[in-house]
Amino acid sequence: MSPDLPQIFVAIGANLASPRFGTPPGSFAAALRLLGADGVEIVRVSRWYRSPPLPPSAQPHYINGVIAVRSGHAPEDLLSRLHRVEGAFGRVRGERNAARSLDLDLLAYGDAVIAGGAGGLEVPHPRLSERAFVLLPWAELSPAWRHPLSGLTVAEMIARLPPGQEIEVLGR
Repeated sequence: MSPDLPQIFVAIGANLASPRFGTPPGSFAAALRLLGADGVEIVRVSRWYRSPPLPPSAQPHYINGVIAVRSGHAPEDLLSRLHRVEGAFGRVRGERNAARSLDLDLLAYGDAVIAGGAGGLEVPHPRLSERAFVLLPWAELSPAWRHPLSGLTVAEMIARLPPGQEIEVLGR
């Protein structure tokens, strides 16, 4: 892949085991292999983090991380590929904030700003600055990445997080 491709960041998470791949980290490893086979180069992977569901509910805790990728796919096509991989893990998009065996969110595609794109595409992800479970793993990969609308870096967004977001580092 060309080194001049945009920096792309994807959040990966789950709070349900996959019947085929087991625990969320097992699902994540399989999902990364599927993405790689679909022309998405995995550049770096954060450590895994455990956090309670947002908004608070009786669901199991989530395991989350962030991956840096390279891809020659346009943002809409990349989102479609992410959704296809989710579907391979039994993800059916329906109820918002439902428990899931795999969640892949396109956080940022270089400095692109897209609202109302195909498949509901919105980049940067509209709630990324509110979520410790996104920003803390992202900071491992690119703390100086700058939000194209707010101008804030990942590190600056972390400093502005609202209190009360419990997150625990699990490792890889």
